[in-house]
Order: sequence, then structure tokens, then C-alpha cells
Amino acid sequence: MTVVFEKAAIKIEMAQEYAKLQGAIEQAFLPDKAEQFLKRLDRKGIRIRNVDAVLAQKVLERFGEPGLNAQQLYQALPLSDQAQIRELYLSKLEGVDTALRHKFKKLYQYY
Repeated sequence: MTVVFEKAAIKIEMAQEYAKLQGAIEQAFLPDKAEQFLKRLDRKGIRIRNVDAVLAQKVLERFGEPGLNAQQLYQALPLSDQAQIRELYLSKLEGVDTALRHKFKKLYQYY
């Protein structure tokens, strides 16, 4: 018997705010923009898995809609929506092209 992981369906409580953050994250990790996103993280000395630093340093603002304040939106979300944004972000960073991940391997290191 094979067990397959299935993501739990958790309802988004603040759909509008969630969608704005989701859009910025998805834009940042598009194949043609991912290198630009990683360069910004590198310049600011932020490890890619440090979501709090990415939000605090306003890195996502460049990729979202005009006037986006990602950290403010994130903090306004309930804990369940915050967790789903974190999960989305972390899943997107693992989907970055292998060559690009190798080029920015310092960002991907755990220590």
C-alpha cells in the first residue's frame, strides 16, 4: 500500500490580502524574475528560507502590485493564512531551476 501526501484544504480567511501576497510570491519566482529576486536577497544578505527577513526587508514589494506592503499584509492575516503563505513561499523556492539554485547556493545553505 502506497501513501501519498495530500495537502489539507484549509479555508483562507482573508482572501483579498492573501491573494495580494500570493501574487507577489508567484511573480518573484517566475523563471524570468527568479534571478532578480535571488540577487536582491543576496545583496541584502538574506537567506532564502528566512521569510520574516524577506518581509522585513521589503524584497517582495518589487514583485507585487504597486503600493504593496507585504509585511503589513502578512501581519494582518490570521495565523492559518500566515502558515499557508509561508508554505507557498517555501514550496516556490524549492521549485527554482537547479542551475539558478547552484549559482545562489549560499542563499540556499542552512548555515
